Amino acid sequence: MAALLLASTILLSPAVAFAQAAPESATDDGEIIVTAQKRNESIQKVPISLQALGTETLAQHQVTNLDDYAKLLPSVSFQTYGPSQSDISIRGVSTGGINLPGGSLPTVGVYLDEIPVSTIGAMLDVHAYDLARVEALSGPQGTLYGASSLAGTIRLITNKPKQGVFEGGYDLTVNKFGEGEAGGVAEAFLNVPLSDKTALRVVGFYQRDGGYVDNTLGFRTYTLSDSDPTNDKTVSNAAFVKKNFNTIDTYGGRAALGIDLDDNWTMTPSIIAQHQKAEGFFGFDPNVGDLQVHEFAPDRNLDKWYQAALTIEGKIGNFDLLYAGGYLKRSINNDQDYSYYTVYYDNITGYTNFPDGNGGFLDPTQRYHNEQRLTKQSHEFRISSDRENRFSFTAGLFLQRQANSNLANYFVPGLAATGYPVTFGDDIFTTNTRIIARDYAAFGEAYFKITPDLTLSGGIRVFKARNTLKGFSGFASNAAAVGCTTPIDLATCVNVDKVYKESGETHKINLTWQVDADRMVYATYSTGFRPGGNNRRPGINPYDADTIDNFEVGWKTSWLDRKLRINGSAYYMKWNKLQYTLAPVGAVGVVNIYNSGDARIYGAELDVQLRLGGLTLSGSGTYTDAKLTTPFCQINAAGNSDCTLGTLAAPKGARLTVQPKFKGTATARYDFDLGGTPTFVQGSVLQHGGVKNFLATADDLAVGRTKAFTTFDFSAGTQFGQIKVEAFIQNAFDKRGILSKNTFCAPTYCGPFARSFITKPQLFGLKVSQRF
Repeated sequence: MAALLLASTILLSPAVAFAQAAPESATDDGEIIVTAQKRNESIQKVPISLQALGTETLAQHQVTNLDDYAKLLPSVSFQTYGPSQSDISIRGVSTGGINLPGGSLPTVGVYLDEIPVSTIGAMLDVHAYDLARVEALSGPQGTLYGASSLAGTIRLITNKPKQGVFEGGYDLTVNKFGEGEAGGVAEAFLNVPLSDKTALRVVGFYQRDGGYVDNTLGFRTYTLSDSDPTNDKTVSNAAFVKKNFNTIDTYGGRAALGIDLDDNWTMTPSIIAQHQKAEGFFGFDPNVGDLQVHEFAPDRNLDKWYQAALTIEGKIGNFDLLYAGGYLKRSINNDQDYSYYTVYYDNITGYTNFPDGNGGFLDPTQRYHNEQRLTKQSHEFRISSDRENRFSFTAGLFLQRQANSNLANYFVPGLAATGYPVTFGDDIFTTNTRIIARDYAAFGEAYFKITPDLTLSGGIRVFKARNTLKGFSGFASNAAAVGCTTPIDLATCVNVDKVYKESGETHKINLTWQVDADRMVYATYSTGFRPGGNNRRPGINPYDADTIDNFEVGWKTSWLDRKLRINGSAYYMKWNKLQYTLAPVGAVGVVNIYNSGDARIYGAELDVQLRLGGLTLSGSGTYTDAKLTTPFCQINAAGNSDCTLGTLAAPKGARLTVQPKFKGTATARYDFDLGGTPTFVQGSVLQHGGVKNFLATADDLAVGRTKAFTTFDFSAGTQFGQIKVEAFIQNAFDKRGILSKNTFCAPTYCGPFARSFITKPQLFGLKVSQRF
């Protein structure tokens, strides 16, 4: 609604001089200007494996969120179990795709402009509109970007307020999944000069994603532990049956105020807020049917957040200085059907019977409710010298504090009334914890021109991290063991109180040869680091930091008068003490984080673009081979990794998870005049290899791997004056591309019930846009 009102205001504003400005992130010859190294420079001059999706590319591919831009970035893979439940990885560095509110920090750092927005547990999926570009930096970026950039960094760069320019625009989209519901997107932006030194840029959006998964009628019979078949409990999901029940509503806005303090200093305060409500389940059960599930309880997710940020930058003499600070506050409420966890127990000995007091038994179907309250603040101070000098540098200080209060209720409705020992309310199991992670760092990179064309650079980041975890996690018996009465007092009952501290440093060395104005080659050695932490289960050892050593060569080249661009890299990475999330066999499905050995990853990345008049051909691809170099030891009865046991969780040489061996995308676009009207046609293809979902051998065999798939997107459009109209179809042939599989209890028991999580099914759409 906000976007529609904003668009109407723009259309009805009288007697205004409008400006059609080119994107700030592109040069006249189509090169993208990026800030990956904390300064403005052509992507062709950056000695990093880097892909950038500019404003036009994002619009041409209907990009609105992570799902959309991740498929355009071959080095980026992700697992998603629905909104607020995504895990991204780069170059195969994945922790297994299970997001724990008190778990590992991400392997990929995500930045919104200068501010890190990576959070513990679940990635922040920022609505992608009015962006200058998306930058994806592959490989460890631990010198300039810190602990959450173990495998790489993704940067979302917004369009900034423009001084002296009144401009605006809107984009209106209607769409429909082939066999599912209709949806749409309304987006608008406005840039208003408030004075000769102040400008305001505001953005508003609303998006409705229609559903495409059906919750169909199903029945489930529980064999209760009294061994009397006449007491077996059969339940139905009739109350929750619904067609196309997985809908999403997202709305929000952004405002930034650009202030020129004087000729050398600028200040940009900004705020962004987003509200997302999702209903239903976002995978399907092949045992039930295509795009169908049997859910026996409500599924919903509410994710609300805002971020306030301040950037101040300027010059003192020949030095550029910058301060960037941000405060993020996020609230997530999640409800799920947890009946498959009930199935876990029923497969072992028959589920516990709960007499209802009326001669019968309570429906034992378990449900899950989760509340997360996250805050994050960060501050960075940076100074840079003039890169035109023979010797130059960038240096800075960084500090960050993030907290996550997590309340998770695993409950059976009405359980407390039966007299069964509950932990809280109707809970069989309760987690009520608070994790606080603090990071402090000093960093710097120095650049020395050995010759005008040969540059040697080196960097170091010295850091200190502190991680605390406090609260309760367990059953009623766990509460009794620490002297808590049940139902527990959430404010005072504590059975986990842990502190984890560490310090260290990361490094980078790079040699770059600018062969000529259009060709550059480089070699890099860099390291990445992710802090360790504490497990929520009492008695489980903490997990150590994992690190990466990256050896990389790459090239950035332009040919045929810069009509042809060929960029690429080849790399070898050593991943030490990799952190992996696992539900051990016999541990009642409670997952822990382990250092599961060492691994090696090697691969190659290629990015090509050819522009021939109105025809643009582009393609990029990644080959990744990721395997363990040491065995992953089995988990003992106490829940800790034990290499003295005779069996292994996974042997040396086992393939790592999430990243396909090959992922590639290609696009052909033809722009031409049709009767004097600018017109285009476009086609894209995505090839995504199969993936392994679980590292442990038993889990892998129980769930199985996903298969490779190929999808095609097509679009065509024309322009009438300032108004563009385009029609598109995504996943044109409705390929059921499975990105991942997952279970909601131990995979060795629940493997037959694994759900499949897919890329978007076939989607038709029509888009109208205008720029002033």
